[in-house]
Amino acid sequence: MMRVIRSARSGWAAPMTGRRPRAIPGGSGSGRRGLVPALAMVLAALLALAGSMQGASAHDVPADIRINGFVRPAGDRLQLLLRVPMLALLEVDFPKHGAGYLTISEADQSLRNAVKLWLTDKIEVWEDRRLLPKPEVVSPRVSLPSDRSFASFETALAHLGDPPLADDLDLYWNQQMLDVLLEYPITSETARFTIELGVQQFALRVNTSLRFLPPGGGVRPFEFVGNPGPLHLDPSWAQAAWRFFVDGFHHILGGIDHLLFLLCLVVPFLRLRPLLVLVTSFTLAHSVSLTAAAFGFVPDALWFAPLIETLIAATIVYMALENIVIAAQRRAQETQLRRRWIVTFCFGLIHGFGFSFLLREQFQFAGEHLITSLAMFNLGVEAGQITVLLVLVPVLRMAFRYIVPERLGVIVVSALVVHTAWHWMIERGDDLMQFRFPELSALFLAGVLRALLAMLVIGVALALADRWLARRRILRPSPAMAEQQPRSDAGPAEGAMS
Repeated sequence: MMRVIRSARSGWAAPMTGRRPRAIPGGSGSGRRGLVPALAMVLAALLALAGSMQGASAHDVPADIRINGFVRPAGDRLQLLLRVPMLALLEVDFPKHGAGYLTISEADQSLRNAVKLWLTDKIEVWEDRRLLPKPEVVSPRVSLPSDRSFASFETALAHLGDPPLADDLDLYWNQQMLDVLLEYPITSETARFTIELGVQQFALRVNTSLRFLPPGGGVRPFEFVGNPGPLHLDPSWAQAAWRFFVDGFHHILGGIDHLLFLLCLVVPFLRLRPLLVLVTSFTLAHSVSLTAAAFGFVPDALWFAPLIETLIAATIVYMALENIVIAAQRRAQETQLRRRWIVTFCFGLIHGFGFSFLLREQFQFAGEHLITSLAMFNLGVEAGQITVLLVLVPVLRMAFRYIVPERLGVIVVSALVVHTAWHWMIERGDDLMQFRFPELSALFLAGVLRALLAMLVIGVALALADRWLARRRILRPSPAMAEQQPRSDAGPAEGAMS
């Protein structure tokens, strides 16, 4: 028997057999079968996307390249001399012959197109605060990877005037180097110049060696990976200060191990007085070790960095375990402050060496303002710590007031931190054991003696500071703290922190 169903919108009628009618996609009566067309469309789109990606495989971005360059202001021109692997110059059609060999005699226009697409359109140069116009492209040429003319500016500049390579060398285009001189018009060679290369798109990892030749002579080298942002070739005091302040701020926010240590440091001490004591102790300690590292008073051996990273993980484990023990034994937490600030100082020395590894790489951007940059990096780290505490302390207080009792909350948080930091310590310890430690030579023993002497001086200073703090009664809990402490494990409502 045949029935008729009529569409409510169009009035169209269709014969109905004994089979179920197909539901309108997206309507209230749609079922599993209504998903088939949609799934088919999604599958087709994914296949088309995969096909487009496969078609673009011939233009894969290189994994790792190295760029060499010189910058020299001379008279009314700023000369930027660059050597770039042609492997990175995608989307440019170079003339070829035979089995894909580069036809160098016909490649001048293609080289200029590549320079415009990948260099002049991306590079920005400022004279003082004025953005310079696009440069004049001078003598782009193809060079062999084995060429060593970029050892100095003079030999690299002279190499641009050498005769071009012959076509019969049968060179594959993506195995050669592009050399080019870019000249920017300037008003004074003694101005302060800033450059942003924008080379991070050349490869997944771009290593750049850029050497600045100021008018007064000498060479200021820069070595960096990726895009360091606007690079001040001869930074002013303010430029260096701001750059290192931002670096310090970002470093503490991006260092998960330092943040976990900070969490363990303050989670049992959420009141103002102990927070000030502990954070000040940590700040002074890592400032001392940062300064020592900046002036070369630490080993530069390969094993030193993994040793410090392992010790940093160990400090987190220790601090978290101590939190658990204190909370489990129901000790008055503020009474532990006198010992805790000394432990914090000692551990802060270790974390300061961890900060120094980044700072050592960044000092090339300080110019002549080493002390300023060091101080501003420290201030940036402190600003980052304060920012974290301004968020962390209120969150913990609210959690201990409304969600979990303070004592139990300290145990849970510290246990989670121990689990993470323990794995870090084991992994970093395994990495450390891959390095060869120094032999017991006279030079090594002399370094150990210097370290012991420094530790003795620091120990005396800590003892004097502890005695001074005790006399000032700074380390003693206030009466309000003493009254509130026994209530901390009574429950979420009763154990609220003031």
